[in-house]
Amino acid sequence: MNKSNKGFTLVEIMIVVVIIGLLAAMAIPAFQKVRQSSQDKAVLNNARQLAAAADQYFLENGVSSVSQGNLVGASNYVKALNLVANETYPAGFTQGQTISILGVAGARTITYAP
Repeated sequence: MNKSNKGFTLVEIMIVVVIIGLLAAMAIPAFQKVRQSSQDKAVLNNARQLAAAADQYFLENGVSSVSQGNLVGASNYVKALNLVANETYPAGFTQGQTISILGVAGARTITYAP
């Protein structure tokens, strides 16, 4: 009688599970850094668009400050402001002033100097 043991033992399966767990533990922080970097770039892009819109508003209207409501909207300079990380943009903009975006992902502040 020839008995053949085909398949994996419990120890072999447990070793594979542990290795997969270790690989996942190493990969998760890298994915979080990529997501954070992507959010920051999107927020900076929004800030650039708002700054450019404010500059155009200043030139066309001869003023040095403007509210966000005059910049963002269907018939305004920026059609829509897409939030990517629950950030808060300033309600108003002053010519030559740095823009601070608060609460990016609930923890970070990003500044943009036009």
